[in-house]
Amino acid sequence: MAQDPSTRLQGLVFALVSAVFTTIYIPQPVLPVLGREFGVGVSGASLAVSGVVLGIALANLPFGALADRLPIRPILLTGGLVVTACGVGAALAPTLPLLVAARFVQGLFVPALTTCLAAYLARTMPAARLNVVMGSYVSATVVGGLGGRLLGGFVFPPQHWRWAFLVASALLLAATLAAHAGLPAEGAPPGAGRAEVRFRDVLLRHDLFRLYCVSAGAFFVFSSVFNFLPFYLHAAPFGWSTRAVTLLYLSYLVGVVAGPLAGKLSNRVGNGAAMVAGSLVFALGIALTLVPEAWAIALALALVCAGFFTIHASATGALNRKLTAGRGRANAVYVLFYYLGGAAGITSAGYAYHRSGWQGVAALGGAVLLVPLTTGAVEMRAARAA
Repeated sequence: MAQDPSTRLQGLVFALVSAVFTTIYIPQPVLPVLGREFGVGVSGASLAVSGVVLGIALANLPFGALADRLPIRPILLTGGLVVTACGVGAALAPTLPLLVAARFVQGLFVPALTTCLAAYLARTMPAARLNVVMGSYVSATVVGGLGGRLLGGFVFPPQHWRWAFLVASALLLAATLAAHAGLPAEGAPPGAGRAEVRFRDVLLRHDLFRLYCVSAGAFFVFSSVFNFLPFYLHAAPFGWSTRAVTLLYLSYLVGVVAGPLAGKLSNRVGNGAAMVAGSLVFALGIALTLVPEAWAIALALALVCAGFFTIHASATGALNRKLTAGRGRANAVYVLFYYLGGAAGITSAGYAYHRSGWQGVAALGGAVLLVPLTTGAVEMRAARAA
């Protein structure tokens, strides 16, 4: 039986995005090993991660602009080849500065594979399929993030981190070539022949800006929960070991299922309703973390992941459905808000945890979840009025 073209497309998107995020997060579990090998402290070793994040932050908006002006498939191919080559360079780097430089260049070209891919999907997919495919995109970020950590710290012994880099590069090369060969050809950028859509245009549109705020708010809470949960669970009354806490991060896998299901839910009830549902599930998960029982924590994290990825998938679907031009720029702004929200969440939750413990983090998270909750309600009202 011939494979459904839309299923094949979802597979290509999933493979490419998961390979990219594997590359981003692969050094995280081996930072102490890098520190010992290169004779640097924690802050020096962490440059292997922060270098790629800095590159992403600097290049995200420029690649968003390119996605609105040029065909995207060649951009994907170029980005994949550069990120792959730099991954090999990082694996072979004899010094930390060369490793960090390779990682930084990787970061500069990651948006060619993330922001530009999201714009490509919005440009080529029919509205009925867009939510589901964007859900697969979101799920792939989960698999890649978890896969990078496992590949770097578990599949290969930590002292063999260079092999992990090489394997990640090979996976990315294969996914890039498959995507370039298998993604359908696109027409001319929708803005061709018309006045160019500027970043200011997509930033100041009220219906888009509230979705950027959803992106920032949801990741604000999600990053807060997962960054300060280990401190909470190491302390009384839990007293969990580091290994036990680490196993809880497997709850990320809930996002693999939640992404596509959120897309289907959005098609059925609307993006706004899905956003509201995700916010309520997310809030319930945070509330359950206050119950000092192991079963409650496990269930809470499953709900937190399900709620977060439902919000994220429905928000990206809603964003791209609203656009007829400027998709590259709008997706770039969305991703920028996403990472800014995560950084703000970690910082703010740190103060909350210092002052009020986990209860302070939970209260802060509940308050910020009002952003996606109220935005979802606004989207529902707008859909009824349309």
